[in-house]
Amino acid sequence: MDSIQKDLLLQIADLHGTPEGAFNIRTNGETAQRSTTANIDIVTKTDGKAGIDIYIKPFTKNESLHIPVIISKAGLQEVVYNDFHIGEGADVVIVAGCGIHNCGGVDMTSRHDGVHTFYVGKNATVKYVEKHYGEGDGNGKNVMNPETVVHLEEGASMTMETTQIKGIDSTKRITRATMQAGSNFIVKEKLYTHGTQVADTDFVIDMNGEGCRADVMSRSVAAGESTQNFLSKMNGNAPCHGHTECDAIIMDKAAVTAAPCLTANHIDAELIHEAAICKIAGEQLIKLMTLGLSEKEAEEQIIKGFLH
Repeated sequence: MDSIQKDLLLQIADLHGTPEGAFNIRTNGETAQRSTTANIDIVTKTDGKAGIDIYIKPFTKNESLHIPVIISKAGLQEVVYNDFHIGEGADVVIVAGCGIHNCGGVDMTSRHDGVHTFYVGKNATVKYVEKHYGEGDGNGKNVMNPETVVHLEEGASMTMETTQIKGIDSTKRITRATMQAGSNFIVKEKLYTHGTQVADTDFVIDMNGEGCRADVMSRSVAAGESTQNFLSKMNGNAPCHGHTECDAIIMDKAAVTAAPCLTANHIDAELIHEAAICKIAGEQLIKLMTLGLSEKEAEEQIIKGFLH
């Protein structure tokens, strides 16, 4: 792994080298390194699709799985399918993410589309962390289209933390979830766009089981002439609780659209949505500038705190 690839790995997975436990590191369209454990198996797909199947045994505890993707070859475009089969009562952390380094020149596009499907067994708990990051000479385009499909069985719980750090010119972020009785789904999205970047977020959650709960929280900053579109749809099909929240800071000549949608198909479905789009408050800037920061430094600190 060269210095560029090592830096990308650090950006998306906070790794300085080979991780402990189970992992699959994909580099420029191929598996570069892989390790399994007694409880976590990783198998290359045999159905003609690129990707892997991950099998986590029931009641696996205190184990982690890393599956980062690195693209440093300019112009490489791929679609990868990863399926996660998480056994009953397991409690694991999964760290994913994709980093692109594109110095291929004008009109050169590097692209990664990742389709992740989770089958979370009864009473299992999953923390899923996914970061997206792009860099390059500014001439080519970095495109990422993550699609996450989640099936939560009875009593299952999943926390999904997604972050788009910087450098992604276009992204379509799709999340679909089905929830059974007593399950819990928490989504925390952090998104930053600048220049002429475009980001579309699309959530659809079907709350099918009694007592299930979903919380979707999105925080974003749109700067330059970038465009963001946030769509969240919750369907309460049973006695359940759903909450969706979208907070955005808009700067310069950017544009943000927030469209939370709630559908109650049961009398005991409790659904709430919140959406706020605003600029950085002048008094916040002034307060920080009185402490010796420039206006640009003050803006950076406010954005950093907002997305923390």
